[in-house]
Amino acid sequence: MKKLMLGNEAAARGLYEAGCALISSYPGTPSTEITERAAQYDEIYCEWAPNEKVAMEVAFGAALAGKRSACVMKHVGLNVAADPLFTIAYTGVNAGMVICVADDPGMHSSQNEQDSRHYAVSAKIPMLEPADSAEARDFAKRAFELSEEYDTPVFLKLCTRISHSQSIVELGQRVEPARRPYEKDIAKYVMVPGNARPRHPIVEERTRRLTAFAETTDLNREEMGEDTSIGIITSSTSYQYAREVFGPKASILKLGLVNPLPKQKILDFAAKVDKVLVLEELDPVIEDHCRALGLDVLGKDVLPLEGEFSQGLVAEKLGKPGKPWVGLGENVPGRPPVLCAGCPHRGLFYTLAKHKVTVLGDIGCYTLAAYEPLYAIETCECMGASVSSIHGFNKALAKESEGKTVAVLGDSTFMHSGMTGLANIAYNQSNSTVIILDNSTTGMTGHQQNPTTGKNLRGEPAGKIDLETLCRAMGIRRVRVVDPYDLKATEQVVTEELAADEPSVIITRRPCVLLKTVQKHPPYRVEAEACKGCKQCMKIGCPAISWKDKKAVVDPTQCVGCGVCEQLCKFGAFRHEG
Repeated sequence: MKKLMLGNEAAARGLYEAGCALISSYPGTPSTEITERAAQYDEIYCEWAPNEKVAMEVAFGAALAGKRSACVMKHVGLNVAADPLFTIAYTGVNAGMVICVADDPGMHSSQNEQDSRHYAVSAKIPMLEPADSAEARDFAKRAFELSEEYDTPVFLKLCTRISHSQSIVELGQRVEPARRPYEKDIAKYVMVPGNARPRHPIVEERTRRLTAFAETTDLNREEMGEDTSIGIITSSTSYQYAREVFGPKASILKLGLVNPLPKQKILDFAAKVDKVLVLEELDPVIEDHCRALGLDVLGKDVLPLEGEFSQGLVAEKLGKPGKPWVGLGENVPGRPPVLCAGCPHRGLFYTLAKHKVTVLGDIGCYTLAAYEPLYAIETCECMGASVSSIHGFNKALAKESEGKTVAVLGDSTFMHSGMTGLANIAYNQSNSTVIILDNSTTGMTGHQQNPTTGKNLRGEPAGKIDLETLCRAMGIRRVRVVDPYDLKATEQVVTEELAADEPSVIITRRPCVLLKTVQKHPPYRVEAEACKGCKQCMKIGCPAISWKDKKAVVDPTQCVGCGVCEQLCKFGAFRHEG
């Protein structure tokens, strides 16, 4: 049976067909759908973990117990999981373990565009990189085979274009291998120095064996065409661009195993062509390998180090004719990202901006409060960094910043990495105010459950962490809860907690307006006669409110009736429809 599938869906199918028993992940675009699609198979236990480090350790535990397992994350999530990654590379696994990681060239939904291949090289772990959905399914299955044959976790690396594009996939049946018995082996699994030192040579020998494997495996294949004036070494989406730009006559060495890379296979391919081009997104990993082999290649001297490639970019940079651009014939106005109409975070950020509070931000849809007209978020580094950063900020400036600075982060982000920062504030006592934006979901990645929602990945009842009780248990005595739709109450709570002389936590609690369970209210309209054109309502940046003929106008198709605008208007111009 054949089916049109997203790359992420196909990867999930491959994990399923390979007999994967457990998947633990933290959602992150562009990787999220792998776990969501895998959860549709009853044979696989799937969960959202609090963060990627936990997810990798859970997957390792399942593999140790003798069941095939996987963990899924985006590229920056791999940073969080790096601690167990490098040690699991030493211990090896029992049953197969696959680490699915999705990079984001072009930073469509990320704060950087790091190249995950460096982790494979540094940790000395094999990495497979599919070039379409069919390979995503196939390589997921092959990854388990390599994992068990070479006693190592194996990376399956995707990127935005592979994860979110579709191609035809041949479906197979699930084959569930027998459980591998767990055997106590202290020398293998207990990484104290005395045991870790003998494991390092095993890792190096494994790398030598995998390098030999890279020379002969069909994961790396030559596609020799009539044109040998240039030979292209490539992988992933760049392979598709090479095919489209250079056509069917091109000579290509297509790499599916990108770590470790073959040596003789590359040299043999180079000997068959007049010139070698390495076509790869982001860092020159393959190119540097080729140069280390003594080859003079084209690569980053003509192709960019940054950004996502496209057929047009490749054709332009390499002087190849490309398809002409088709213009729209008119200028399309820019549409900068904004908080949704009715977003529960808007009232809080309006309040913080109004009082000129310094806001140390975090990763989430609320980061959009950095844009006009709010301009309320001033930093954004990584998950949980806001909480740790405000402690350092206030310790450095003391009375200059205390009472004027807050940290903001979402409920899921707090569970991911914010708790340790809050523990540091409580323990080392900086006068810091942390605001947890509890919108009852993990919003930015598509409304996944988290440990504070009371439901698991499949929407079933699950353990629910009480944020107020947790914060108090961590040593924070001042914990306040407020509805951010209520501007007066929000302003009062923020003012009081900033004036306090000890650490405090404010929880703004209102479900994300996009959740299906949230009841929408009738939309507002503006009484033109009552509107004085003061533009006070425009300061909240609600996309449902626009300006026309010197008056505010509400788009009833976007308005959800949150009432924030009504509270801002001193002239009573905003009224409910009907």
